[in-house]
Amino acid sequence: MDPIYRRLQKRTLQLISQLPLSDFHKDFARAGERSSQVLATDVIVSELRDFISETIDNDFGHGMEHSIKVTLDAGTLIIVEGTAAGLTKRVIQRQLTLIQCAALLHDIRRKDRDHALSGANYAKKVLKAYTLTPVEINDIYIAIRNHEAFKTPLEAESQTGQLLSDCLYDADKFRWGPDTFADTLWDMVAFNHTPVDEFVAAFPKGMAYLSKISATFRSATGKIYGPRFIDQGLAVGNALYRIMKTEFGL
Repeated sequence: MDPIYRRLQKRTLQLISQLPLSDFHKDFARAGERSSQVLATDVIVSELRDFISETIDNDFGHGMEHSIKVTLDAGTLIIVEGTAAGLTKRVIQRQLTLIQCAALLHDIRRKDRDHALSGANYAKKVLKAYTLTPVEINDIYIAIRNHEAFKTPLEAESQTGQLLSDCLYDADKFRWGPDTFADTLWDMVAFNHTPVDEFVAAFPKGMAYLSKISATFRSATGKIYGPRFIDQGLAVGNALYRIMKTEFGL
């Protein structure tokens, strides 16, 4: 990576460190704690987590760290959304297991051309080894297949399946906020060997593309809190662009 990118990333991480805790994580702290407990103690999730940690690549910031963040937030969303939908505690608990399986697996084929479809097909094969029903595996398949932005999603076959799909999508797109500027951006320029002048010239267009994700959130909770994550990311991006122009003279 060009040394100037390392300096820019360091400066960006300083900006991100100054951001307050997100409204989502403040408002749903208890649900977040429960999601964290499931990730740590659920037998199926724990086994799958160990499997994923040995097989997933860190592709443009979409490795294990990304998957864990999505898993925790997806679990929080399924609790909030499931409770609002009137689901029983038993059903929500099972959905927690399913959503965390889907989140852990959602980027397992990130390097493939159609990674959502490829990952969904791969997940079906992997999950046959776990104590999940064919219906549950199909719900996870649809959720993973539907997690890519700006594509028409498949309709799930049940209310719980739809919640699973919507919550996975939203938790993944929460990462389009500050996380974009912490990891993904710099992994991309390093991989592509992007000249600095091209990077600076293309930056405003990239910011415009990022802003479009705000209108795509799917769950009721995601529609409220998702745009706030994106706004935080845009604030970081705009500050970075000013720094590139003023401090770095680019």
